[in-house]
Amino acid sequence: MLRPRGRGALRHGWTFWRRSIQARVVVTTVLLSVVAVGVVGWFLLQQTRSGLLDHRVSLVTAEAASEVQDARTRLSAASGIDVDASGQRRDLVEPIIQRGLTRGFEVVLAGPVTGSSSGRIADGGAEFSPSLDITSVPTSLERHFTDPQASTAWTYTVIRNQQSGGAPSAVPGIVVGSQVELPADGQTYTLYLLFPLEDEQDTLHLVVRAMLAAAVLLVLLVGAVAWLVARQVVTPIRMARQVAERLAAGHLQERLRVTGEDDLARLALSFNQMASVLQNQIRQLEDLSRVQRRFTADVSHELRTPLTTVRMASDVLHDARDSFDPATGRAAELLQSELDRFEGLLVDLLEISRFDAGAAVLETDNVNLVDVAHRVVDASRPLADQRHVQLSVHAPAHPCLAEADVRRVERIVRNLVANAIDHAGESDHVDVYVGGDEHSAAIAVRDHGVGLAPGEAAMVFNRFWRADPARARSTGGTGLGLSISLEDTHLHGGWLQAWGRLGEGAQFRLTLPRRVGAPLRRSPIPLVPHDAPHEVTPPPPPPSAVSEVEE
Repeated sequence: MLRPRGRGALRHGWTFWRRSIQARVVVTTVLLSVVAVGVVGWFLLQQTRSGLLDHRVSLVTAEAASEVQDARTRLSAASGIDVDASGQRRDLVEPIIQRGLTRGFEVVLAGPVTGSSSGRIADGGAEFSPSLDITSVPTSLERHFTDPQASTAWTYTVIRNQQSGGAPSAVPGIVVGSQVELPADGQTYTLYLLFPLEDEQDTLHLVVRAMLAAAVLLVLLVGAVAWLVARQVVTPIRMARQVAERLAAGHLQERLRVTGEDDLARLALSFNQMASVLQNQIRQLEDLSRVQRRFTADVSHELRTPLTTVRMASDVLHDARDSFDPATGRAAELLQSELDRFEGLLVDLLEISRFDAGAAVLETDNVNLVDVAHRVVDASRPLADQRHVQLSVHAPAHPCLAEADVRRVERIVRNLVANAIDHAGESDHVDVYVGGDEHSAAIAVRDHGVGLAPGEAAMVFNRFWRADPARARSTGGTGLGLSISLEDTHLHGGWLQAWGRLGEGAQFRLTLPRRVGAPLRRSPIPLVPHDAPHEVTPPPPPPSAVSEVEE
């Protein structure tokens, strides 16, 4: 349960990151500020630490030099007849230890340093402050003082103390070593003074806490400033996007509010001017389109009355053509056929005007495309017989159902079959394929005539377009059939596509969803026919495609 929620939160966050300029600006500014503050803070901490340590080292070395000088003065004043070396060592180191307890430093006296002894603390015999762990003196510093003539030296260390009845403690410190010579035995001893750095450590921690608090406050302030600045820039952009979306939705009166005289205000003013120009142009185009549709509809209606009169006269002449001379009889037949074509053109123009006006509606029912194919083929056989074209239906034994307007689907298939007969060669054949699956149903009409040149498959659905303007129509078509078929297909939410190659014929495919409004993703019939040589079936087109070019 948590994983899907986590993935959903990640997707939501990634989507928000990609879409929000303000979020990216603020987060980027904060991250860069964190890096900059971190670098500057690290540099300042290093400088502060170096300054504190340098100051402490100078004080420590001066105090150690003073203690060593005092020890040497007391040793030089000692009686030359005193040969008790151990007592003289105690007399030397005990005052220093007492002062260390009050001044806050630890003392270790190790030695002697002779040819047979290195003077290491671990060799035993060392005098040191109570509770001090003698391992607090680094071995590297001890090695330095294996030479009786070694100079004063210092280094950093960790001072460890073993409190009575308590836990051991460890604090950073500085150890300073110097050599002194005892008159009692004439041997050289090493005096180590260990000074803690607790005060400097506390000071450094205080500085770190102050800098962290200042860094957090600074980053928050920078983030707030970046948010405010980005908001001032992004808010007008968001308003422009919202207005643009409303303009795209058809609300052409929407405008941006212009405040000020800066670049954003000038951008808003330019946007409003552009919207006004587009609104005027769109209104002009709408008015022109409305006038054209009204003109087409009015002309189509007005021509019906004189066409009816002409039709009556033509019928009389056509019925009496046998009594005329051959030329007059032929003229009567031509007049009748052209009147039929003229009536078909008027019907198509009225249908196109309904599509343009958005008045076309569907009357849906469950339609079996197998029955539709057989009905259309049976109705088209007389025309096919005149052209000596053989019609064949290839359909499965089961029904191929789709929710559609049967009148419009039959008109689409009738136009496709008539178009195939019109472009088929003499003594050729036209095949009608029907197929279906759980998501869609399709009808494909294949002819083996002149075919289509590259690029023409995308143009065959244009109004009044003809591949060869010089070639006469044998079926008396109006040039609007495929355009009307495409509009009918759009009403169903389907695809109407064409494939063709010169000299190898063409294939038109109608694909309808099983349910009106359901998305189409593929067709049960391939667009490229199986008998096309050297062709690879292309992948299914996107749902928005209505035609496809095949070369």
